[in-house]
Amino acid sequence: MSASTDPDALLVAAMAAGDRVALARLYDAHAGPMLALGARMLGSEHEAEDLVHDVLIEAWRGASTYDPIRGTVRTWLSMRLRSRALDRLRIRARSLLVESTDESRAQATTVLDEDPALSPDRHRLHRVLATLPEAQRVVLELGYFEGLSSSEISERVQVPIGTVKSRVAAALSHLRAIFGSPGRMGGV
Repeated sequence: MSASTDPDALLVAAMAAGDRVALARLYDAHAGPMLALGARMLGSEHEAEDLVHDVLIEAWRGASTYDPIRGTVRTWLSMRLRSRALDRLRIRARSLLVESTDESRAQATTVLDEDPALSPDRHRLHRVLATLPEAQRVVLELGYFEGLSSSEISERVQVPIGTVKSRVAAALSHLRAIFGSPGRMGGV
């Protein structure tokens, strides 16, 4: 089948021209297999959903770079997905290494100036943060505990800034639902 008659290639060409409906149709045609592959690679359906979202946004932005001579649209999307999944796995491995180093350092030192009255709330907060999907937890920790901006977080975790903002919004919504109104720590 030539590129001019391949329905997927026509959708990508339409995307390159700014057709959002073409993106939706491409999503409908390929999201299922992409989600399955992403979940297999990352071990999490939720992370796979984020991954597919990121890959399709990347495909939207890079639609003009698609070359049907190099492979089918399915192959083009699969290669992008595989590459981004491997990036995430590398980041996860690096963050696990940093976390284990940080935990070892924290266990080796005693915090003398911590207010004991804050300890119960701090423990509740850490328990709730642990319930967040890893991608959401990481962006919150980088923003609130390391003071990074959205663009700095985007560079650090190697995802688009829009994805960072979406993850922060979802995480904060989850925290609001658990903690209730600002300043209230009930329900945990």
